[in-house]
Amino acid sequence: MYCHGILKEKFWLEKKKLEERELNLFFHFPSYRFCKVMKKNFKIFIAGHKGMVGRSVVKFLTNKKFGKLILKTKKELNLEDYKKVDNFLYNEKPEVIINCAGKVGGILANSQFPTEFLNENLSIQTNLINLAYKHNIDNLINLGSSCIYPKNSKQPIKEKYLLTSILEETNEAYALAKIVGLKLCEYYNKQFQTSYITLMPCNLYGPHDNFDAKNSHFIPALIRKILNEKIKNFPKIELWGTGKAKREIIHGDDLASAIYFILKKKINNDKKLNKIIKKSSLINVGTGYELSIKKFAEIIIKIENSKLNLVYNKNYPDGMLRKVLNNKIMSVLGWKASISTKEGLKETIKWYKNNHLR
Repeated sequence: MYCHGILKEKFWLEKKKLEERELNLFFHFPSYRFCKVMKKNFKIFIAGHKGMVGRSVVKFLTNKKFGKLILKTKKELNLEDYKKVDNFLYNEKPEVIINCAGKVGGILANSQFPTEFLNENLSIQTNLINLAYKHNIDNLINLGSSCIYPKNSKQPIKEKYLLTSILEETNEAYALAKIVGLKLCEYYNKQFQTSYITLMPCNLYGPHDNFDAKNSHFIPALIRKILNEKIKNFPKIELWGTGKAKREIIHGDDLASAIYFILKKKINNDKKLNKIIKKSSLINVGTGYELSIKKFAEIIIKIENSKLNLVYNKNYPDGMLRKVLNNKIMSVLGWKASISTKEGLKETIKWYKNNHLR
């Protein structure tokens, strides 16, 4: 009994020493907080899963049988409410957060509602990023937008061109919010040795895009205008601006593929990716292929076998005259987009017809 008592006491002393050592590592070496082996069926919280990109991510990860997905609608979880997000992460304990949430829109919506675009996107991003750190979640993929780059940026746009000149006025509020989010990720990485990543896609499009007349981006706006004018048998269609502005577009499913690609490398502690994150948490995701607004319109008209003529309303701005991303980092890591412009537009047009023209 006496020996048993000594052994028991020794066991508890050793256990206490181990706990103290772990606490010391936890507080003095912040990166230790995240050094844990991922479970096979780890939890992934996809914020904004009802949006175009969120839906693509859910579909892609489900098909890959990658992790256990946690999905909450805006009614179930208001991402702008810090306390609710805090409680949610405490209870659910996800190992991964993919932030696809945010208020988005085209030139007109950004110009008319800058306060909403700035406030809503700021709240969502800062809540998720700050609380990811609080709850020891190191696998955070934050989504940005290529509109954050300077108005007159060199082309193709490299990640290092961020904040080298003034922003495009037509989407300044949204861009500022997104810049704060990516910088917050960068500062956490620098100060607390986290490894948060912000992926910066070019112009997005695809099924489940926003086709609203006031809030849509240029691809859904073109599809809606062309198909509606075709139905009415109008001889022409009016485009805003000169039609000369060039854009690079990426299908939502291709972005989902990029997110999965980066997340898998991050979880597997890929050396190349780790080296990149140490230099910059920002990574462009593009196709390297650009066309003018006029050319995009012509492709859609051709897909529809329409004879619509294009006219231009130059009272509206073009926005940035050229915007194509330098996709070198993703290429070096081994990823590239797989959906062609024509194939992606055909699918998006079909979805629009089935869901908006019935």
